[in-house]
Amino acid sequence: MGRSGVRVPPLGLGCAPLGNLYEAVPEERARDTVRAAFDTGLTYMDTAPHYGVGLSEERLGRVLAGRERASYTLSTKVGRRLRPRAPGEPVQPDGFADTPDRVREWDFTRDGIRATLESSLERLGVDALDIVYVHDPEDHIREVYETGFAALAELKQEKLVRAIGFGMNHSDLLARFVADFDVDVVLCAGRWTLLDRTAHDDLLPVCERRGTSVVVGGVYNSGLLADPAPGARYDYQQAPPELLARAQRLAEVCAEYEVPLRAAALRFPFGHPAVAAAVVGCATPAEVRDNAALFTHDIPDELWQALVARGLLDEDIPLPVPTPEE
Repeated sequence: MGRSGVRVPPLGLGCAPLGNLYEAVPEERARDTVRAAFDTGLTYMDTAPHYGVGLSEERLGRVLAGRERASYTLSTKVGRRLRPRAPGEPVQPDGFADTPDRVREWDFTRDGIRATLESSLERLGVDALDIVYVHDPEDHIREVYETGFAALAELKQEKLVRAIGFGMNHSDLLARFVADFDVDVVLCAGRWTLLDRTAHDDLLPVCERRGTSVVVGGVYNSGLLADPAPGARYDYQQAPPELLARAQRLAEVCAEYEVPLRAAALRFPFGHPAVAAAVVGCATPAEVRDNAALFTHDIPDELWQALVARGLLDEDIPLPVPTPEE
């Protein structure tokens, strides 16, 4: 990851579902999902205090207990500080179900960043993190420049963190941060996919120039590239008709080459040299195994050329090579 020395496998586990994203996940199934990730080589695991107000970190920590620390790479995030919910204070589901009785508070102060990380270390049961991202700071840019990133850099100097960066779905702001700070890695969600090339135009060039690694999230754009059926979601909302039609055309071309659309969506981001990994959220062991299998699906070069020829990918887009290796 950048010049940090942190290494990750090309496919990692996104752990938002472990925090009961959209629906409650039974404890046993959450545990088995993480175990399936180890079994299939998805040993980079990304979580955050935001995911189920700490539940994702707690569940992940219980499964990691007793495992050799070098056997996995772990990232979490700062920016939202957790505290117990006061009597009568409104619950903050934010898309998560059946969560602990806590609330989130934005906090990019030096003390807040440190306290947030220390709490994450406790929930995860580890002494240090491999990667920590500043999470969703688009409405807190001034705080990032004044205190937030400097506080995270200080924790890196103290070796509580090995690599630092930003995680969000605004690639233009990520590009600005990469240009202005010494960033090891960014997690960019939804902006470098078969349907959205935004990061190619703003973020990826500056990352390549600065030696910053990119982890891609949201490769399915909230589900549209997983199953482009009517009613499918795109960026957390119902997909507009024009994007639904385009996703369906992508699926049709993929089918001509006997390639599942999801396999193409998983592989696509790796056409750019700055991309180090992709993370996919999984709520069941079967989903983990399915994504791992899709990632190794044989995709002929002719498919990518066909997508360009039919106007579904732009001619200047870098096309993937065979399956990435660690």
